[in-house]
Amino acid sequence: MLSRPDTHHVGKASVATAGNRKRDTRLDVLRGLALITIFINHVPGQIFEAVTTKNFGFSDAAEAFVLISGIAVGLAYGARFEVASWLVTAKKAAKRAFTLYLAHMITTFMTLALFLTGAWIFHRPGLLCEINILAVLTNLQAGIPSLLLLGHQIGYNNILPMYGALMLIVPIVLLLNARSPLLALAVSASVWLAAGIFEIAPHNTLIEGYWFLNPLSWQFLFTIGIVGMTHVRNGGKLPTHPLLMLLSACYVALSFVWVVGQYWALGNALASLGLPPVLTGFDKTFLSLPRLLHVLALAYLVINIPALSQLLRRSENNPLVVFGRHSLNIFVAGTILAMVGQVILYINNRDQIVGPIFVVLGIALQFAYAYHLERKRKLGRADRPQLAHRGMQPVPVRASHMQDMKRK
Repeated sequence: MLSRPDTHHVGKASVATAGNRKRDTRLDVLRGLALITIFINHVPGQIFEAVTTKNFGFSDAAEAFVLISGIAVGLAYGARFEVASWLVTAKKAAKRAFTLYLAHMITTFMTLALFLTGAWIFHRPGLLCEINILAVLTNLQAGIPSLLLLGHQIGYNNILPMYGALMLIVPIVLLLNARSPLLALAVSASVWLAAGIFEIAPHNTLIEGYWFLNPLSWQFLFTIGIVGMTHVRNGGKLPTHPLLMLLSACYVALSFVWVVGQYWALGNALASLGLPPVLTGFDKTFLSLPRLLHVLALAYLVINIPALSQLLRRSENNPLVVFGRHSLNIFVAGTILAMVGQVILYINNRDQIVGPIFVVLGIALQFAYAYHLERKRKLGRADRPQLAHRGMQPVPVRASHMQDMKRK
């Protein structure tokens, strides 16, 4: 979901020359950190959850994940997108969206199986009342089709549907961006604002409410990543100014104090201004403005503070780089492990020793899986020259390790 091999500098930095094939590992590191954070947050009730980013600012790993994914699309399609090839791009994006749908189905039905098994083996029927499972079990005739048609989402299994929907709009964003980056951002911002003001979102079919992460709202953050990265790839620079740095730093500091100090009551003061909640609230479904500005401010600081940028630049064999490179497979594995963790913590009454131990073991297993996938990737690359030397057509390596969007 992120960078590509002929990587480029994401900030003021210039685009790498055509001959420079070195990968910009900063994106892989950030993606790896986001995946680890999401995993920890998806095993609620253990001590590590208290030290994740959601406890220190308005946004969390989900916002970072979507912004980085937008950057990935800019890297994969942005510079070589042509209006004449729009249909080809649309087919690639649709194929990627279908892959994400299949991944979502895997995590959804694995979650159901894990919770049903846990309830049966450990005689804990209360498990079936967790994370929106009961609505499916009490009406299987409507529940299974609702899951298949994305009309119902199991708790903690709601990122991939949103991301798949975002992939379907990629051709539109790129087409608008080809005409004018400002046009693309203006249209995207208008959709975000309208969705927030009028609460326009995909509805659930089994229970009241909307998708937990509304793609009509989150597409704005995604589009910002695409447009920004495409601009840089085409030789442009992101705006840099001491005042913007100061404003970003102040906003991040304000967010930190607000969240750590638990000053959520101040939100009532903002609401009293009479503005729509999407502009003054902290809602995640419709990606309220305070959350959006927070992740953008963080990204701006990371891009423009050399020490931070350099800290993220690791070697291609760094564990975090390897972890982030195989994002989709790791995300699927992490989600399934997190659901195992939720079952274990439930039957152990959220034991404060069992929980942290499981999280550490779960992260270790994901790193081991990432290195397994990396080994397969390298073996596949090594086999191709040998086949070519023998005059044989190399068999395409299947995306069993769910390579980055760039390779689709």
